[in-house]
Amino acid sequence: MSALRAEIARRIAQDGPITVADYMELCLFHPRHGYYTTREPFGASGDFVTAPEISQMFGELIGLWAADSWMRLGSPAAFVLAELGPGRGTMMADMLRATRVVPGFHAAARIHLVEASPRLRERQAAALAKHRVDWAGAFEDLPAGPLILIANEFVDALPIRQFVRAGDGIAERMVGLDAQGALAFGLRPGARLDERARARLRMAPPGALLEICPAGLTLAERLGARLATGGGAALLIDYGHRGEREAGGGFGDTLQALRAHASDDVLAHPGEADITAHVDFSALARAATATGARAFGPIGQGALLERLGIEARAARLMRDADEPTRATIEAARRRLTATGDTEMGTLFKALALVHPALGLVAGFAPGEAFGEYAA
Repeated sequence: MSALRAEIARRIAQDGPITVADYMELCLFHPRHGYYTTREPFGASGDFVTAPEISQMFGELIGLWAADSWMRLGSPAAFVLAELGPGRGTMMADMLRATRVVPGFHAAARIHLVEASPRLRERQAAALAKHRVDWAGAFEDLPAGPLILIANEFVDALPIRQFVRAGDGIAERMVGLDAQGALAFGLRPGARLDERARARLRMAPPGALLEICPAGLTLAERLGARLATGGGAALLIDYGHRGEREAGGGFGDTLQALRAHASDDVLAHPGEADITAHVDFSALARAATATGARAFGPIGQGALLERLGIEARAARLMRDADEPTRATIEAARRRLTATGDTEMGTLFKALALVHPALGLVAGFAPGEAFGEYAA
């Protein structure tokens, strides 16, 4: 039994079952045994590969999105260019390389990475050695001023709570111990949650499961308020769904673990596997617009990258490349944009949050403003 698994079991034995959110928090961010505290999760030698690791094209196009947003905001002389959960710094490095050609952008940008891990900060510093970079421990620690923020595969790792329609009532899914002392899921009746979520569950069939990400909603609220008052734009990219706007109403268990690039039992290896859940983009958009921002999307990652010009960028990279390199570039483009049910271009979605005065955002059509078009 791992040290973290033993610690969680002792806590449950002493204090009773814990929420799924508490379990995720311990598994991912425990100060001594947490997944992100102790491991190098990215790349072929880790547990998963993110879009920036697949191809430089991803970060380059996101960088140009940021530069376009800066110009739409009036090209402020100084602004905060922030990334949440920047991994090894790969995407920000690609963004900055692509935006060297944009007059004034680098001079105005104040680069801030929101990263709590000292180990990952070292990797980011090495990747961005040519640039002045500052770090923040949380979104709230970012300095004031116009903000352009990017978050790729960040919200999916924020802890969720799970609620179940149990007969005539609502129960919360908990992590406890079975008769043999192993970690096991169970239900705690009488769960409390906000009236909107309660009404949704009451109308759902028995056994329906609803996931709520309190940390994600708080982030969206604070981000929306900041963009509305201080100006700016944010792009959130992650795998997820449209919640109430999607077939099925956003119900279902999406909690999952990944270890060595393969699915794993969520309770099997606490601290040794990545644990995530699908993002409810409609909930994020609703939270951000409630505090003053305007939202566009969500749209598929494939649609976003195609609108931003990934085909032209791939063609440019392939122009002087040898055949094996051309094949690698084309395979990466297809992987990022393919729109089958299990492909990244469909599974991953993009949501733009902007100052309410912005009528257009690169990569999004005017009719894709959240709340201003039919579901």
